[in-house]
Amino acid sequence: MYEFAVAPAVTQIRRRGVEITEIAPASLAEELELEAGDRIIKVNGRVVRDYLDFRFQTGGETELVLEVRKRSGEEWELDIERDEGEDFGLGFEQIVPRQCANECIFCFCKGNPETARPSLFIRDEDIRLSFLYGNYTTLTSITEDEMRRVIEQRLTPQYVSVHATDLDVRAHLLGVDRKRADISEKMNRLLNAGIEIHAQVVLCPEINDGSILERTVRDLAALHPRVRSVAIVPLGLTRYNTDERLTPVTPEFCRRTISEVTRLQREFSKTLGTNFAFLGDEIYLRAGCGVPTRKHYGDYPQIEDGVGMVRSFNNEFNSLLRRLDRHQLKKSASLYGTIMTGTLFAPVLKKMIDRLNTRMGTRLHVAGVDNRYFGGDVSVAGLLTGSCYLAASETIRGDFVIIPGASIKSDEAIMLDGMKLDELQRELALPVHALDFASFARMLENAEARG
Repeated sequence: MYEFAVAPAVTQIRRRGVEITEIAPASLAEELELEAGDRIIKVNGRVVRDYLDFRFQTGGETELVLEVRKRSGEEWELDIERDEGEDFGLGFEQIVPRQCANECIFCFCKGNPETARPSLFIRDEDIRLSFLYGNYTTLTSITEDEMRRVIEQRLTPQYVSVHATDLDVRAHLLGVDRKRADISEKMNRLLNAGIEIHAQVVLCPEINDGSILERTVRDLAALHPRVRSVAIVPLGLTRYNTDERLTPVTPEFCRRTISEVTRLQREFSKTLGTNFAFLGDEIYLRAGCGVPTRKHYGDYPQIEDGVGMVRSFNNEFNSLLRRLDRHQLKKSASLYGTIMTGTLFAPVLKKMIDRLNTRMGTRLHVAGVDNRYFGGDVSVAGLLTGSCYLAASETIRGDFVIIPGASIKSDEAIMLDGMKLDELQRELALPVHALDFASFARMLENAEARG
């Protein structure tokens, strides 16, 4: 058991080693009399900086020497023999993200209201989080120590925000000088060491679109298969983005981009055996176009960046309906409630829920919620807040409310504006469920089982 999370703030003091936060019962760690609050300082004489170091330095080793600083202040040295693959049963402290040194003109942190909670202003640039969660880094300020670590510990794949291979354009977007913007040597070093890269382009109209985008995609495609894919996602502007260098994304811009990138995808499909360059779902939805088929996305290489999420959701939904049909379960007219989501996805979801209502006899109502907290052109479900849901309370029908699980912090039932889920529930005077698709499916199946 190795458990950890990303630290919610950057004020944590960095101390030597990595702190143990949890000991599994009847585990090797318990046998060794390790305790929560102890810190592992070294493994076989090598310094441990965090959980990843511990995992790497203990992986495959059956004979180990751990240097431990007990929470009492005692220094222990443990000589350990363990079975091959035997787990320690340890949980570790949160990782404190390395901070970004760029001044990207489109950085979403610049679009936060001043009252937003402090953690929303954290701009991470951390190769560990890139490996663990698919967070993007620009590689502009990656250190030699970090480069060696990625290669030695095989922290692959890495997710890299390229944005443009034209150095003048990239420097402009990142707010750095041309020399720092040039990451070609760093990328080649990682690629030559067998580290795979997934690239990202945040598409900013009139800056890195058109011929600049085509050059960027072609330059990256020339590095395939070591560069596995590139995600092209649109600039998002809130009411707080006042930088005059940024131009809002329009439906016409999205339609033009789809046309330009589709031409490249057809070419790459023939030459590389993959579409390689994938547009974010938001581009298709804003354009008023249907999202591509499942085959288009292959193994969904960048789904966490909003590339293929709608298609995946649609496929899962169709599978759920087939499963319900196979079981021929009773109808659930008693299931009467409202599903709240962003205005961009609401029309798509409504079509699916209408089919579900017809099939099951449920009375589920889809409500598209305006994002009043961020404003601007922000319309995705994951950025909705408690105040947004409250402002849309007049659209609620039925006995309960479902909100997207993505609008809730992963390790705490709190939304981006600081409102907790139980507070929202009290304000609405209705049960509120924050669900992902799997949880929603279980809710339906349980309702049918009850008849």
